[in-house]
Amino acid sequence: MSTNDTTDTTDTTDNCRVDNNVTYTNLSWVMYGEFALGLPLNLSVLFIFIFRFKFWKNKSILLFNIVVADFLLVVCLPVRAYYYQVGLRRSEDNGVCKVMLFMLFLNRGASITFLITLTIDRYFNVVHLGRRNFVRVLKKSPQFSIIIWVLLLPLTVPTMLQKDGCCNSFGRNTTEEDVVDTLREVVFFSEILIPFVILVYCTVRIVHRLRKKTVGEKAKLRRAVWLVMSVAVVFSICFLPCAVARAVLLSVRRKNLQEMEKAVVQVYDGLMVLSYTDCLLDPLVYCLSNTGFKNAYISTFCPTFLQKRLKKHDISSTTGTNTVTTSAARKISLPLSGKGIVLLPKL
Repeated sequence: MSTNDTTDTTDTTDNCRVDNNVTYTNLSWVMYGEFALGLPLNLSVLFIFIFRFKFWKNKSILLFNIVVADFLLVVCLPVRAYYYQVGLRRSEDNGVCKVMLFMLFLNRGASITFLITLTIDRYFNVVHLGRRNFVRVLKKSPQFSIIIWVLLLPLTVPTMLQKDGCCNSFGRNTTEEDVVDTLREVVFFSEILIPFVILVYCTVRIVHRLRKKTVGEKAKLRRAVWLVMSVAVVFSICFLPCAVARAVLLSVRRKNLQEMEKAVVQVYDGLMVLSYTDCLLDPLVYCLSNTGFKNAYISTFCPTFLQKRLKKHDISSTTGTNTVTTSAARKISLPLSGKGIVLLPKL
């Protein structure tokens, strides 16, 4: 009797088997779709960055690193999709499970870190224009990007410490395992919530600053506001929902509500699959907002008739680049940046 109880407990805590095969089969096809779209998109973006745009000369090293992180995430999707199709939330092989968790933690952390770094740089360029911007100096350095990748490695340590039961999680383990899982949960929430607070603060300040100015046409001003808002929107769609679902899952698990947990786990896994769309949205929102990169991409992959149409649209949208604004002290003629960010006068 005792043996059976032990076996039942192990099955409950393991939690690798899915409770609804239909749900996870559908999620697997969603991941296959993300892979089918994300692989060629990220490969094409990498090609342009390296061979046409030459990111190291155009000060786009951080953008390049975001694409690298997204590409590594895309490579992991078929493996996760396969296990969903065979009725597993994770691989039952401890080594494979740890490798997948390592890749997901590292790539998500890298994507978020480089994204927030770009947002901070944009914040200083708009809100504190004229002051010394230390991020601008760092983002041009390849060594800075390497340091970020190296510093992210320790955050993956909690995923590698667990000896077995890769699918076990916080709230159902022994004291020793619970410490490791606690560290993993702290890392998970920290790398989402802390950047989100920074992102919201920078975005609100940037939008407030831009709306106070009367530089350029209203259409151009709206475009600048849209660019900074899009970063927050993508972050909110891709990362915030899975963090909220994870918090609900941990709460339900701590209260030992097993029936409710089955439903919450499915919601959480579904939102995690949604978070993988980040690898599709990043190239569209951040890379194609750069005029130089966009022109290189269009001239390489778009047919001739579409190139003419898009270039004609760009010319019409940049008409009247030089604009005049009047301050209390002086009148200044200002250009609008071709990279989609309005350059404001020194105050």
